[in-house]
Amino acid sequence: MMMDVLHKHSGWIEVICGSMFSGKTEELIRRLRRAQIARQRVAIFKPEVDNRYSEKEIVSHSDQKLASKAVRNSKQIINNALEAQVVGIDEAQFFDPGLVDVCKTLANMGKRVIVAGLDMDYRGEPFEPIPKLLAIAEYITKTHAICVVCGNPANYTQRNTKDTAQVVIGAADIYDARCRNCFVPPEKETKQENKNK
Repeated sequence: MMMDVLHKHSGWIEVICGSMFSGKTEELIRRLRRAQIARQRVAIFKPEVDNRYSEKEIVSHSDQKLASKAVRNSKQIINNALEAQVVGIDEAQFFDPGLVDVCKTLANMGKRVIVAGLDMDYRGEPFEPIPKLLAIAEYITKTHAICVVCGNPANYTQRNTKDTAQVVIGAADIYDARCRNCFVPPEKETKQENKNK
């Protein structure tokens, strides 16, 4: 009876979320490196659309890197992660809603699934599929950046362009980290511009 308990491995989901420049990818890389040091089989994925720094690596804003596989959609993850004990997924907000079921499937197969991504978009609204992943995750880590305006802990991502699409790939050239008080939602910014005319 005791042998069955020792051999039974239960999978789980960990979510690392926060604003841009808050160290999400850095934390993901740290956890995955520790798993590699422990000689666990690790598979790492990123969305094909995010090729800002590299097509074959996940890369943090602090230039930490780890080899990864770029995939077109969440369904491609399962077949490429069958042999892995630990599965890392970066920039989860750029994946389709099917990522939630993919993560559940992997965890149910006994794998440790570590997902990193933005929990809010540039409007300060929940950024799917992260909110659904937060609901089903066993472990959640919320990271914070430093507000570029006042230096307080930053939880929001300020877009500094007029683009209105939810997904606009960029880094410090387009986005800032802001705290609740310094964050200006796009609709508020538009109202202020109209008053000034």
